[in-house]
Amino acid sequence: MFLGVDLGTSGIKLVLTDDSGAIVDSASCAFEVSRPKPLWSEQNPQDWWDGFCAAMDKLHAQHDLSGIQAIGFAGQMHGATLLDEHQQVLRPAILWNDGRCEAQCEEIEQRVPNAREITGNIIMPGFTAPKLLWVKQHEPELFAKIDKVLLPKDYLRLLLSGDFASDMSDAAGTMWLDVDKRCWHADMLKVCGLNESHMPALFEGNAITGTLSDDVAKRWNMKCVPLVAGAGDNAAGAIGVGIVKPGQAMLSLGTSGVYFAVSEGFRSNPESAVHSFCHALPHTWHLMSVMLSAASCLQWYAEQVAKKEVSVLLTELEQATKNETTDTQDRTQNGPLFLPYLSGERTPHNNPNATGAFFGLTHSSSQVALTHSVLEGVTFGLADGVDALHASGVQVDEITLIGGGAKSAYWRQLIADVLQRPVTYRQGGDVGPGLGAARLAQLAMQPEKPIEQICPQPTLDSVYQPNPEKAQSYAQRWAKFSALYQATQEFF
Repeated sequence: MFLGVDLGTSGIKLVLTDDSGAIVDSASCAFEVSRPKPLWSEQNPQDWWDGFCAAMDKLHAQHDLSGIQAIGFAGQMHGATLLDEHQQVLRPAILWNDGRCEAQCEEIEQRVPNAREITGNIIMPGFTAPKLLWVKQHEPELFAKIDKVLLPKDYLRLLLSGDFASDMSDAAGTMWLDVDKRCWHADMLKVCGLNESHMPALFEGNAITGTLSDDVAKRWNMKCVPLVAGAGDNAAGAIGVGIVKPGQAMLSLGTSGVYFAVSEGFRSNPESAVHSFCHALPHTWHLMSVMLSAASCLQWYAEQVAKKEVSVLLTELEQATKNETTDTQDRTQNGPLFLPYLSGERTPHNNPNATGAFFGLTHSSSQVALTHSVLEGVTFGLADGVDALHASGVQVDEITLIGGGAKSAYWRQLIADVLQRPVTYRQGGDVGPGLGAARLAQLAMQPEKPIEQICPQPTLDSVYQPNPEKAQSYAQRWAKFSALYQATQEFF
């Protein structure tokens, strides 16, 4: 068996696979995000470890874990986990959707004029480098104690093996990496007051970084198996659904929304706020558009507005559509518009101050209509990112939907209608990065096997074709959505 560890924002998920690559079981544990000030987003790294242990206990209660051959990692990207010389955490980790360091982004680009050429990206508040410059300027005494900076999943690796290591795909999101040459860049580190000694060693995603420590192995009756570098969550999600070569793309509906396309070599288009990162496999790269709030918008609406479970809201929406209720046409053509920028936005606006909004509410705006508006607004935001990425010259043959939000057939059809192109949904597409992490662990242990054999595309579940009539209607609403952002951005 192989174990994939997916350290997400809302929780951790562990995935067990067998030698054929099939999923044997999974276990998860949830945790919270702290927002102590406007634009801030933090987590206590101890929660990651506690969640990992709780999920491992669940697996251990059901399986003999001595059969695990290797462990791979996937994780939320960009988080700044700061350790002192005794490997103690100095402060809560600053997360990917934290927007406090806009000024530091501008300073980095001013002081390193070729930063975009080195990194392939605009320096954005979500990335790790400006977070460290913010700490240096606002918490100087704490900054002086920093011995190592780790990304979230790599902090778990440290606790499991004692090794400071990371992979190329996750490291590319720090803005300290020369993405073309796949190595740390001295100038990018220096502008943040750091050097390579503060950084973990770099490995390709399918390379072994160390072994499980004796104490940890004994806790769950495991062998001291190899730990494999793994990948950032999006690259790992792509590996999990076989997105490994140019022409392949996926759209992920998780906490954030991501459009991911494998590119021919290193390419970049930072002016459109498209991300250019290393992929999880050697000598491969990818382009990515990111919106900061996707399925999390629906979760927010369910908890704070509708006061119902997400599953109930989706069922009510699908049932109303199936019954062709009187407000179905009005909902899809004249209903409220929703701006999904609950945590600011990256692609294509690069605006950490952007906020969400409902526009066009009337006495006839039903709860079902608002649920649709949330899904629609997120989809329009995703479509903005798809257009920005394709403008870089990358063409794709197929778009595969993954992530928790992709479980909704209604949302899958909505995406096809808005994008005006077919989208595919495959079995197991909701498992996400944990499966990719397990696949990378298997690649490390079975290097003789072709990548496509270990990382196949899952069995096709369904293909969603765009409805031409609805596509035309959504195109008009998308234009209004875009105009609404432009008209309101000065008030954010």
